[in-house]
Amino acid sequence: MKPVINLFPQKNKNCEGVNRRNFLMNVGSIAPLGLSLGSLLKARAAQTGGAVKDTNCILIWTRGGTSHHDTLDPKPEAKAEVRGDFGVIDTALPGVQFTDQMPNFAKHADKFATMRNMNPRNGSHGTADAIMLSGYKFNPTLTYPCYGSVIAKQRGHQKQMPPYIQVGTNVDRRFGGGLAGFLGIAHNAFELPGDPNKANFSVRDITPPSGISLARIDRRRQALKAIDTLQRGLEAQSSDLQAINEYYGNAFDMITSPTTQKAFDLKQEDAKVRDSYGRNYLGQSCLLARRMIEAGTRFVTVTSGGWDTHTKNCERLKKLLPPLDQAFPALVTDLEQRGLLDSTLVVWLTDFGRTPIINSAAGRDHWSSASVACFAGAGVPAGQVLGKTDDTGAKPVGKEYYPHDIAATIYSKLGIDLDLVNMTPDGRPVPVCSGNPIPELMG
Repeated sequence: MKPVINLFPQKNKNCEGVNRRNFLMNVGSIAPLGLSLGSLLKARAAQTGGAVKDTNCILIWTRGGTSHHDTLDPKPEAKAEVRGDFGVIDTALPGVQFTDQMPNFAKHADKFATMRNMNPRNGSHGTADAIMLSGYKFNPTLTYPCYGSVIAKQRGHQKQMPPYIQVGTNVDRRFGGGLAGFLGIAHNAFELPGDPNKANFSVRDITPPSGISLARIDRRRQALKAIDTLQRGLEAQSSDLQAINEYYGNAFDMITSPTTQKAFDLKQEDAKVRDSYGRNYLGQSCLLARRMIEAGTRFVTVTSGGWDTHTKNCERLKKLLPPLDQAFPALVTDLEQRGLLDSTLVVWLTDFGRTPIINSAAGRDHWSSASVACFAGAGVPAGQVLGKTDDTGAKPVGKEYYPHDIAATIYSKLGIDLDLVNMTPDGRPVPVCSGNPIPELMG
C-alpha cells in the first residue's frame, strides 16, 4: 500500500466536543514509516504537577493464574492432593522454602520481597487483568486505568521513548485490563508483539521497512510540516491541536533517533548477558524491558501467557517455570549491577492463585483468596517474606493485602501522590487508588 497524504484534513468533533483534525499522513497505513497511530502517535507530553521521584517500574505479568502452591508457597507437610508433585528446597533465607522448580528464586531470595498473604479477591479471567493491573474492583460501567497508563499521564515522555511500553500481548483486554480506560487511548501502552528471542525480531512501529531511508522519512516530515502550515490559517489554534502536533513530533523523533533504534536492538547486548536472562521469550522480554528503562521509558509491563493450568498442572509448570525462575532473579541482579535497582521497582503479579486440591485432571483450578507476588528495587527491603497462608494454602492467616494495596505501593514508590484525583470525560472525580501502601515494602 502506498502512503496517502490527505491534503484537505477535515474537522471532527469527538464525544467531548473538542475539534480535532484527521491528521495528515497515513504513513503506509502507516507501514512505510513503520509506525502505528493507535497508541504511539497520541502519546502525550509530560503532565507533572510538580517534582516527583525519578523511579521507574518493570512489571512481570504471568497471565492465567500462576499456582502459589507450586512456586513460592509450598505445603510440604500437607496431603499429596494439596502438596502436588514437586519437592521443596531451602532458600537464601533461613527457614524459608520454595518448590524445587524455583532454584534461582531460592538462591536469590535475599534480593527481593516475597508476599504470601496476597488476597486477590477475584477468580475470573479478564476481570483479573482489570483488577490486578489497576488496583480497582471491576466496574462494568467504568474502565479504570492500569498502572502504566497512570504513570504515562502523570510523568509523560523523557527522551524519545514512549512512557509506557507493553512487551507481548498476554493481557486479557475483554474487561479493560492493561488499558488507559477513562484516561483515554493517548495513554495506552506502546505494544511490542512478537518474540524478542527470535533472530528476526524487530519492532514493527519503530524500524523503517526496507527501501525507506531516514532521509525519505525526513522529507515526508517536512511535507507534513509545510501542508500543516497552510492548514493552520484556516482554523483557530488550540491547545488540543498543539498537542496533536506534539504527538506527531514524538513519533518522528522515535523513528529517527539513534538512541531509540539502539534501545530496541537486543543484538547490542553481550551474549553472556543475554544468556543470563535465558534464551527464551520471557528471558529476552525482561532484558528488553531493562533496555527500555535505560533508554527513558518509565513503565514496562512484560507479559507471559499459558499459566491457566486446569489440566496437568505440574507437567505444564515444569515447562513454564524455568524461564520465569531464570528471568526474574537475572533482571534484579542485572539492575543492581548497573546501578539501576534503586531507581527501578520490579514487580511480579499474576491473576490469582490455584485451588488447594488438585482436580481429577491433575490440574488446579482458579482460587480467589490466596496468591503470591514479588517486589524488588526502589527501596523495597529485600530478603523478607510477608505473611503466610493456612496449612492448605487456602487463605492468608492474620494480616492480608489486596490489589488496591498493591496499587498504593506501586504509586507511592513511583512518586505518585495518593491524593491524586483524575477526572472521567463526563467530569466524575476518581481517586488514583483506594488502598494503603504496604508498610513492609516501603522501607
